[in-house]
Amino acid sequence: MKCDLCGSPMNEQMVTYTIQLDEKLMVVEHVPAKVCDQCGERLYSPETVERLQKTVWEQRSPSRVLQTPVFDFAAK
Repeated sequence: MKCDLCGSPMNEQMVTYTIQLDEKLMVVEHVPAKVCDQCGERLYSPETVERLQKTVWEQRSPSRVLQTPVFDFAAK
């Protein structure tokens, strides 16, 4: 499969998916995706997208909790 953005080959990989909802940053590890070798574009199957949505919206108990620093790029 070739990337729609740059035309380079895409390979199946396990990735970390992140999304911010309101003030919460959610991280889902070990997500299957096709990833472009050149530009990093990711494609998820419809089944993967459905499972990601279910995982995030149902707000299941997480496997673990991370603390992470947040920086404001606009702050001087």
